[in-house]
Amino acid sequence: MKSGSRLQSQVCETQVIVVRVSDGLEDLRCGGAPMVALDAEKDASLVLDPALSDGAVMGKRYVDDDGGELLVTKAGAGTLAIGDTPLRLKEAKPLPASD
Repeated sequence: MKSGSRLQSQVCETQVIVVRVSDGLEDLRCGGAPMVALDAEKDASLVLDPALSDGAVMGKRYVDDDGGELLVTKAGAGTLAIGDTPLRLKEAKPLPASD
C-alpha cells in the first residue's frame, strides 16, 4: 500500500484514498471485511459486521495510532478499522485567534 492508493469496502459503498501510510494500514478493514483496490472484484459472500457499522463520513479524514491517514471519498455504512480497532476521526486544528 502507498500514499494515493484508492480502496473500496467489500461490504458497503465506502471508498477511501490513502493520504499517509503506516504499518497498521496493512490490515485495513471496513465493516469487518478487508478493503480492496478500487478496481478489484468484491467478495459477494462477505457481509457487514453489525458491531462495525457506524459508518464513514465523506470528506472526513480518519487516522490510526501509527500516523496512517485516510480520506473518505464515498460514504458508506461500514466503520473503518485496523483489525477490530476503529480508526479515529481526525480533529481539525484550531486556528490562531485574530485579535
